[in-house]
Amino acid sequence: MLVTGCNAGIGFETARALAAHGAHVFVGCRTREKANETIDRIRSAHPSAKVSPFAVDLASFRSIRQAVASLEVDALHVLICNAGLYVDAFKPTAEGLESTVGVCHYGHHLLTTLLIDKLRRAAPARVVMVASESHRHPARLDLARFPLEARNFKGLTAYGQAKLANVLFANELTRRYQGEGIVANSLHPGTMIGTSIFRNSLPAKVLALALRPFTKSIEQGAATTVYCATAPELTDTGGQYFRDCKPHSMSQGARDAEVAKQLWARTEAFIAERETSPLSHVT
Repeated sequence: MLVTGCNAGIGFETARALAAHGAHVFVGCRTREKANETIDRIRSAHPSAKVSPFAVDLASFRSIRQAVASLEVDALHVLICNAGLYVDAFKPTAEGLESTVGVCHYGHHLLTTLLIDKLRRAAPARVVMVASESHRHPARLDLARFPLEARNFKGLTAYGQAKLANVLFANELTRRYQGEGIVANSLHPGTMIGTSIFRNSLPAKVLALALRPFTKSIEQGAATTVYCATAPELTDTGGQYFRDCKPHSMSQGARDAEVAKQLWARTEAFIAERETSPLSHVT
């Protein structure tokens, strides 16, 4: 199994829980140092845990390709796209994308498609997208405004776009690959859980802290992710949205198959164009 965003919050708890029950977990963090620190924390609680580092910066296509090239396994049974981001001000990725969408959608799209052969060899295989109830706002994904630019950036809008893209991606991935034994589902872990996702936003961090007594714990927040990754009854189930470890209705905009297809094609085209540009080799 491979889990992104493991150094804190729901990602850490997901990796810890899976490793504690015997899974070999590749711990995805932005740097090798953070991955090793995370592994040390997991092994301090579970000395026999089988965990390996996976250093990947989802804000850089080059880093994603390097990370996948370094993954020395032939087959991957589960990919959990957990890493997330919320920012108050516009910040570009290495490819110039708005960072919330760049990390949550574009980064995970490239990572997943590069791992398709490993997932295919492990079939039945699963991809789990950690989305949010925020996928309901905006009500539909306006591809003409996706991703946002500096001139029209709003943090909440960007976050909603990113999470809606996560759900659409899971649905389209299932449509494309279910016949080959790969399915994908998306989920809502819980509202305003006290994780590190708000590290770049002081107002959101304060609000999450204030609401902490009334929200799920991090362990409870990770439960739906673990369920989607391991439940036997979901082996052949894809294109669903989960909340509290059970199916839940997704927004009408998330059910738009045509938008999902267009999003996939648009994302693939951008990645191909950016990686063939001379600027793609400039650090």
